This record gives sequence, structure tokens and C-alpha cells, in this order.
Amino acid sequence: MDPTPSSASPFDTVSGALGDYIPKGGAKAVDEERAPGTDGQTDSQTDGETDDGERILGVVGLGRDLRISGSNLDAAPFAGVSAAPGAAFTDLLPPEDVPTVTKRLLRVLETREPHVARVQRLRRADGSELVVSMSILPAAPPQDGLTVSLIAMAKRLHLYASATAIGTSLDIGETAQSLAQSLLAWGDVAAVDLDYAVWTGEAVTEQAQERIRLRRAALVPDRAWPEGFLTPGDNLPREASRLLAGAVMRDDVPQAVVIPDRAAIERALDDPKLVRALVPGNRPVSVACIPLVVDGPEGTPGPVVLGVTEVWRRPECPFNGAELLDLQELVAKTARHVDLARQHQREHAQVLALQRRLLPRAGSDTIEVASVYEPTTPDSAGVGGDWVNSFPLPGDRTALVVGDVVGHGLGAAAAMGQLSIEARALLSAGLGPGEVLERLDETVTMLDDTDAGLAAGYSALGSTCCIAVYDPVDHRVLVSNAGHLPPVLVLPDGSAGTLAAQPHPALGAEFVVREPFEVHEFAAPPGSLLVLYTDGLVEDPAASIDDGIGRLTDVVREVHPWDDLQQAARRVVARLGPPEPLRDDVTLLLARMAGRRSRDSATWRLPARDDTAARARTLAAPLLRRWHLGEQARDGALLVLSELVTNAVRFGTGPVTVRLVRAGSRLTCEVGDSGNGRPRLRRGDLLDDGGRGLHVVHKLTTRWGVRWTDTGKAVWAELEG
Repeated sequence: MDPTPSSASPFDTVSGALGDYIPKGGAKAVDEERAPGTDGQTDSQTDGETDDGERILGVVGLGRDLRISGSNLDAAPFAGVSAAPGAAFTDLLPPEDVPTVTKRLLRVLETREPHVARVQRLRRADGSELVVSMSILPAAPPQDGLTVSLIAMAKRLHLYASATAIGTSLDIGETAQSLAQSLLAWGDVAAVDLDYAVWTGEAVTEQAQERIRLRRAALVPDRAWPEGFLTPGDNLPREASRLLAGAVMRDDVPQAVVIPDRAAIERALDDPKLVRALVPGNRPVSVACIPLVVDGPEGTPGPVVLGVTEVWRRPECPFNGAELLDLQELVAKTARHVDLARQHQREHAQVLALQRRLLPRAGSDTIEVASVYEPTTPDSAGVGGDWVNSFPLPGDRTALVVGDVVGHGLGAAAAMGQLSIEARALLSAGLGPGEVLERLDETVTMLDDTDAGLAAGYSALGSTCCIAVYDPVDHRVLVSNAGHLPPVLVLPDGSAGTLAAQPHPALGAEFVVREPFEVHEFAAPPGSLLVLYTDGLVEDPAASIDDGIGRLTDVVREVHPWDDLQQAARRVVARLGPPEPLRDDVTLLLARMAGRRSRDSATWRLPARDDTAARARTLAAPLLRRWHLGEQARDGALLVLSELVTNAVRFGTGPVTVRLVRAGSRLTCEVGDSGNGRPRLRRGDLLDDGGRGLHVVHKLTTRWGVRWTDTGKAVWAELEG
């Protein structure tokens, strides 16, 4: 850069210094192609001027103390920007921009390297803002300090930068806010109002004007507005929605509309309440309304209006045709991003609804359950495949299941729902935790075949699952794990540790040596707390996963047996959960195990002999009387018990285990043996000697079934006492 004589004006100084940065031909030349045979600059155009000769370049000189030493802000676009000598330059900036700009100024002072073309807002005296392109240059020798150039109304450059920046987020509110900020380059106040369908993620269809309802999505600048004026989150009155939608729909084609003065605006609104709600302040104002339009879905005629943007400014600066074209171009590009955000919101809501439907419901008198699920933010990759569930099993047991399906979005949600429902069905059918994981392993493999998985662009291979089954009578927990993080068990004395079972690969991991899913048994005395979770709760990029599990163990150890369990779960997540925005689901399930009181259950181990059924009736009869069962219910229970024991002796092998459990008015009879044959209810002939026992059981009970054990099977039946 050649030294500039000290006698040169600040404007000339900056015009020469920015020769390498400002396109010849003014701001418009940034986007327009040069005409053949010309250099892109007419005789009437000079540096710092637009096509119509209006100056757009202003200059502010700063001393080393960052106070204004002089300025040239006489051009019309800078009207209202006060740069008095001796004032701090930061007084021209919005408060939130002061730290960043100050850092930039000091860096140029120190390094003498220019900082060029920063998009910046300046405050006018009336509180409105002006968007400029700001460059910071070291002052030309022999002067000391800085020279700050401000290029106002660089609309095409601003349009390009805004269109590039908008759409980087899939959050509807952030997209609308980015659009409103960009629109300030054309006015003093900008608002974005979106249709309800956009917020809810519903499919957009051709709307009748009377049915359009709008909600304010963004409003800039952020200031204290008069009472009654609509701010973000407010619903527009139905009449206001109809008027705005009708204004931009002419001849059934969405178009930009300009209302040139306040009188015309008030005539159009025709209601003082609507004027207070929509018009910013009491001063003279004009407005340009530009619709957010997308093509309608297939089979829908014509475009669909997603919302309306309003740009307000002083009436003495009317909107010209070129500005309206720029506004329409920017809003049209944004409309596509808004529609993408709407679709993402819809998918997010669908997955979240499925996820929450799978969350555990209330526990029982033997176990208390609380859960917390925090999905990933809508702007992330999408809701993940984390899930937890708890549900009662036959024989007074309770299943606790946690899983983490690979991936995010609808593909992961579909796999998650299928695995969760299948796990519940198999556990309720009597399969043990290890056998259920084997079936889920096969399911994941099938989900990944050519037809079902890869063709849809999604693979569930590597999903994890952990199943725990709690027996409140024996106070034991069975755990089987497929690649999931280990549960944490807190004992009544406050000691805690992970239930580390033999490691097993995740579901569908065919590339490793296949081993059976091991089932491990742990003691869980009354008052114990079982903790199931997913990796989003304990993962930390700065620490190992073991450290995260250790922190979780320390935190859940502090949960008191008398604490409200749901509140305790929220506290745990609050202490361990990662900061916003969440990039992975956070899932936690706490299960406080109370157990079944000894006086409400009884278990006998009897030899497999012909008189075993009679022996079982003899042992059970006095117990049923102590439980105050009515005579008819007691007789029915003894008959069911006799039939179950007889079948176990006749078709099973080895000793017979009899268990009776009272839970309120419900009585559960369970008879186990070492046989592996499954009793089946079948229709027999009148003269058949066998097969009548199960018919008796079926008639006298509310439900019955079989569950498989390590040593054989157990047939159970439930009766109302």
C-alpha cells in the first residue's frame, strides 16, 4: 500500500486504500456480469458510489484509545449515525457486538494488518440499526491510530452473504431469526410470521385465506416494544392473519406488496387493535410484505404460502423496484430452508412421540420406576434410537430393558420400535433375557439385509441392549447384556458398583465369534436401586467412558431411599447431562426395588411322586386361609395347584418347585420342573383320559402360561382372590 499524503481527506484515503477490495462499478458490480467491451465502470460511477451516483462509503478515524478523531458520514445512508469527535467508537455498536469488534480493533492496532469486509450493525440515534460492511485499516503514515471504512447499502453483497448464512440451521426459530436479521439491510424493523403448519411440522397444503393462522417467529431489532405489539411467540389475531395472507395473494399468485405510508396502513388494517399489534410504534412508516412461498406437494395446484415477512422503514425512503427484487430473492431462498426445517421438525416430532410412548409407566408395589429422556436438539442429526422400558412379567416379576439403536432419525426410530416391542413380547412369552437377546440379534441381522435395511439407507448393526429381570420374592436380578454399558446397582447400605457381566458384542455383530448371551444373577435386597442408562448420559469427549460411569456411580449413590425417585432422576441428569445443544439422546431409568414381603409368598420344593399334588394342597390350604381367601376362591386355587403339580410330575423330571404369591386380590400359582416340554391346550374327545387338566386351569384362571428357566420350565396361573 502506497503512503497517502497527510493532506488527503479521510474519504480519499480510504477510497485509495480499498482499491484492491471494493469492486469497480459500485456495490452492484459484485453480482452483475460486466458488459462486453467495458470494464464494468461507467464514467458517472466512482469508488464509493452506487449506480445512481449515491455515495455509500463513510469513514471514521480512531486514535489509539479507540475514540473518534474525525469522521465523514455525510452520505444519506448514514443519516442518524452520530460519530462525534471524542466519543468512543463502541458507542456506535449494539452492546452484544462490542467485545468482538474491540478485539478486532486492538488486533489491527497491534499487527497493522487490515481486517476487511466484516458485516456489522451500527446504531442510529433513534434506536434503529444500519447494516454495513466494515473494514478496519491502520491509519496511513504519519498518522497514528485506525481508519474504519463503512460501506452502506452493499445490498447484492449482503444478499449473497445472507443467502449463504441462512439455512445452516434446521431449527425453525433460528432460520426465521437469521432472515429477520438479514432483512434489516433494507429497513429499520423486520418481522417474520409463519403459519401454524410450519411450527407443528404438518404437511403444507393449499390454504384458504380464511384458514391461515400465523405466529410471530422473529422480530428485530430486539428492544422494548409498546404494549400490544406482537413479539416472537405471539399468535397473530385471526383477522391480522387473513389480511396479511390476502395482501400477498393477488390473482391467486403470491406477490410482494408495498404500503407507502402510515395512513394507507391504517386504512388497510381498519382496526386500532390491529394497528397496535402490527405497526412498530406511532411514527410515520412504510412497509413491504413479502410472502414465504414454496411449491405445493404433488397433486396440489399452485404455490403454498408458509408465512409473511414484513420490512418497515421511514416513508421518505420508498422501496424501489430493485430493492423489492432483492427482498423477494432473499425470502424465496429462505422459504426453501423454512420448509426443510418444517419437515425436520415433523420427523423430529414423530420420532419423539414414538420414543416417549416407549418410556416406562408407573411401577408396582414391589418396584418403583422413574425415567428421564432428553432427546437431541431438533437442529442436530435428529432424535436417536435410545429407549428404556419396564413392564410386569408373569410370576410377579418385572422386566427392565434399555437399548441404543445405531443412528438417528426415522430409520433408527423404526428399528428402535421394532426391537422394543419384540423384546417385550418375547419376555412376556416366558423367554429368559439371554434367549431374548438371541432373537433380537437375529432381528437386527434381518433388518440389515438388502431388501429391508441397506436399500433404505440405514443399518442397525451394532445396536446394543441390556435386559434385567427382577424377582421380588427371591430378591434377585437376572442380567444379560449385548454390548451395552453395564447397569449400576446401589445396595441399601449405600455401596454401589456396576453389574459387570461377561462382555458380549453388540446385536448383529456377525463378524465376531458367536457366543451365547450369558445370564448373570445378582442379589438385590429390598431398598436396592438399579440404574439403567445410555451413553449420552456418561460420555465426555475429555474423559474416558469408565470415568463417566464412575461419576454416575458416585451421583446415584447419593440418592436417599426416601427421596422422590422422579425428582432424583432429574437431579442425576442435571448433574451429569452434557450442555446444550444435545448431540445424543440422554436416557436414564432408576428402579427402586422394594421386594415382596415374606408373609405374602411361599415356596416349597417337593419330590416328583404320585402323592406330590396332595402334599402341595396340604401345604397351601392353611396359607390360603391366613390370606383370607374366600372359600370358593380357595377351592379354585387348590384345584389349579393340584392340576399344575400333577402335570409337572407326569410330564417333567426331577423335583417340583411350588410358589404362591399374593399381590392384593391377585393370587399367582407357579409350578416348576426340569422338563422342557411346553403344555398346550388342545381340544380333546369326550372319552380321552388326558388333557383335561389344562382345560380346568384355563377355566378357573384369568390367565396362565409358561416361562423357561435355567433348569427347565415353570407353568404359572393367576387367579382373582
